Amino acid sequence: MRLFEGTQWDRPPRCERCGELEGSCTCPPPAKTMTAPEKQTARLAIEKRKKGKTVTVVRGLSAEENDLVTLLGRLKTACGAGGTRKDDTLEIQGRHLERVRDLLADIGYRVRG
Repeated sequence: MRLFEGTQWDRPPRCERCGELEGSCTCPPPAKTMTAPEKQTARLAIEKRKKGKTVTVVRGLSAEENDLVTLLGRLKTACGAGGTRKDDTLEIQGRHLERVRDLLADIGYRVRG
């Protein structure tokens, strides 16, 4: 008898919609639902990092409901600075609170901070 015989890990994975094996399934991928910016609130803050570095932090935007990679690119371009995405948080290097606030408001997000 094998270790996982008769369990869900013994059987090959199947598509939930058509029941075919995942490798031969032809179903389209599920559509990603995006929430309108007007219904979301971005929370802005300035934080200090190691060695006295400051970053502008954007929180409150869900990664499942937004294209955070594209938004981060727009923020970095507008501020002329680097940045990164950590989970649902966007960080822009430097003190750019006003620029980030203006850009997010132009896009349509409600902004706090």
